[in-house]
Amino acid sequence: MRVMAQMSMVMNIDKCIGCHTCSVTCKQAWTNRTGVEYVWFNNVETKPGVGYPRGYEDQEKWGGGWVRTKRGRLKLRSGGRIQKLANIFYNPKLPEIEDYYEPWTYDYDMLLNAPAGEHTPVAKPKSLLTGDDMKIGWSANWDDNLGGSPETVQEDPILKHMSDHVAMEFEQSFMFYLPRICEHCLNPSCVASCPSGAMYKRSEDGIVLVDQDQCRGWRMCVSGCPYKKVYFNHKTGKAEKCTLCYPRLEVGLPTVCSETCVGRLRYLGLVLYDADKVLEAASVEDEKDLLEAQRDVILDPHDPAVIEAARAEDIPEDWIEAAQNSPIYKLINEYRVALPLHPEYRTMPMVWYIPPLSPVVDVVAGSGNDGEDANNLFAAIDQLRIPMEYLAGLFSAGDLGPVTESLQKLAAMRSYMRGINLDEGRDESIAEAVGMTGAEVEKMYRLLAIAKYEERYVIPQAHSEQARELDELACSLDYDGGPGMGGAGPLGLSSGHGPEPVAVENFHVLKDRQTADRPSSPGRVNLLNWDGNGRPEGMFPPAKTKDEK
Repeated sequence: MRVMAQMSMVMNIDKCIGCHTCSVTCKQAWTNRTGVEYVWFNNVETKPGVGYPRGYEDQEKWGGGWVRTKRGRLKLRSGGRIQKLANIFYNPKLPEIEDYYEPWTYDYDMLLNAPAGEHTPVAKPKSLLTGDDMKIGWSANWDDNLGGSPETVQEDPILKHMSDHVAMEFEQSFMFYLPRICEHCLNPSCVASCPSGAMYKRSEDGIVLVDQDQCRGWRMCVSGCPYKKVYFNHKTGKAEKCTLCYPRLEVGLPTVCSETCVGRLRYLGLVLYDADKVLEAASVEDEKDLLEAQRDVILDPHDPAVIEAARAEDIPEDWIEAAQNSPIYKLINEYRVALPLHPEYRTMPMVWYIPPLSPVVDVVAGSGNDGEDANNLFAAIDQLRIPMEYLAGLFSAGDLGPVTESLQKLAAMRSYMRGINLDEGRDESIAEAVGMTGAEVEKMYRLLAIAKYEERYVIPQAHSEQARELDELACSLDYDGGPGMGGAGPLGLSSGHGPEPVAVENFHVLKDRQTADRPSSPGRVNLLNWDGNGRPEGMFPPAKTKDEK
C-alpha cells in the first residue's frame, strides 16, 4: 500500500441555481488575458444539453480518455506514441473555435462618442480574435436553461443512446445545472497524452498542472482529456488548464469558484488513496464496476494501518488530520451519495457530484401529492426511469443502482428532517429504509444543508519544508512579462509599448479608444482616455539622436 494525498472536490448540484458566479470569478482570476478569451476553466452547463465545448462527451468523435484492451490493459483512446508522433504536426481530433465559440466584445466607444442623431447608436459585437464585426451564434453558455428543448437535446451525446420516445418524455421531466472544472484525475489521460512531458500530476496533493516552460503546444493533451478541460492559448502557443487555485490551497484558502459559490454547493478536502491500486481499479473489465473500484482506492483515514502507511510516506500529521476531517471521504465512502462524472472514461476523476433530487420532488409536488413524504419520494424515484437513465449515463456508466441509492438517501434525509422540524419525532424507519441510522442522517443533513465554512473546506496548508519543491513544480505562468499577465505587444491593453495588464476586452477597439477622440478619427490622442503608457506618435517631440545631442 502506497498512500498518497489528493485534493478533491464534491459538488451538490441539487443546490446549484445556475448563477454562473463561479465561472465569472474564475475567469477574472485565471483567464482574463489575451489569448484565452474563449477559455472557461469553470463553466456551468444546463443538462440535458451539448455542453462546452460542443459535444465534448462524444468520445467516438474526440477520442478522449482510456479504453481497455482484450488483454486487460489500458491504452489511450486517441492512440499511442507512434500514432501521436505521426500526427504531431496535425491533430485530426482537436476541437475548433466553432466548437467552443468565437469570443467577442462590443464597440462601447460608439455609444459614448457617436454624434447626436435620430436613431440610438448601436454597440456592434466585435470579434476578440480578429477585431472585425461579427454575428453572435454560439457561446459557452448558449444552451443555458434550454435543458431538453429541441434546440439542443438532439445533440446531447448521452441522449443519442436513448430513443425518441424517451427524449420526448424526458424534456418534460426536468433540467439541472452541472458546474464543471478539471477533474484532477488519479489516472489522467491528458498527462499520458503529452509528448513533451509538460503536463504532470503533483505528488504532494495530486493537482494536475502544465509546465509552461516545457509545453511545446502540440495540443495532444486537449484531445486526450475526455472532459475537454485543457485549452490552447493562441497568444503564447501553450496549453492551459484549471489549476485548482493551488496558490490559494497552499495557504489554506479554498478555490475561487468555491469561495464565491452562491449556493454553497462545493466541498473541498483532502483524501488519502492507495496509488498502487489506481491502475488496477481503472482497468476493471465491466464499466459499471469502475465506480466501486474507485471507491476502494480511496482509503479510510481513520484506519490505523492507513495512518501508519501515510506516516511512512512522510505525509505530515496535520494533513492526515485534515483527511480525517475531510467532507470528501464522508460524502463518497461513508454516506455514498457522491458520484464521479463519467467513470467510464477510466481516468478516475476526483471531482464528484451529488445528483439532483429536486426534479423528482417537483414531479411529485406537481401531481398534487406531498413532495416531502418518504413513501411518495421513494415511489417516484423508482418509477421515474427516464431521468434516472440519464443521470446514470452521467455519473455511473449507465448503472442505475448507485444513482438510486444516492437519491433515496437524499429523499430519506428530507423526510426524516421534516419530521424533526414539524415536531413529529424521529422516524427511525425512514433511515433504516436506506441502510442508515437516524444519527447518520442528521450528520449528513448538517454537512449538506447547514455546514459552516470550515466544515465545507478542510484544506491543510503547505509546509515550509515543501515550499521549494512546490515552487519548482508549480504551474509556471512567468512568460512574456509576468505571472499570468501576458506581455507587451501591439495587441494588448496598453496604448503604448508598456507592460500589458490582463483584460478580456477587444484589444483593437481599445487601442483605437485610447488614441482617438472617436473611431472615425484614428491616430489622435485623447488625453482623457490615455493611460500614460508608452509614447504615442505626435504626443511628444521626437527623441534626439546622439549626433543631435
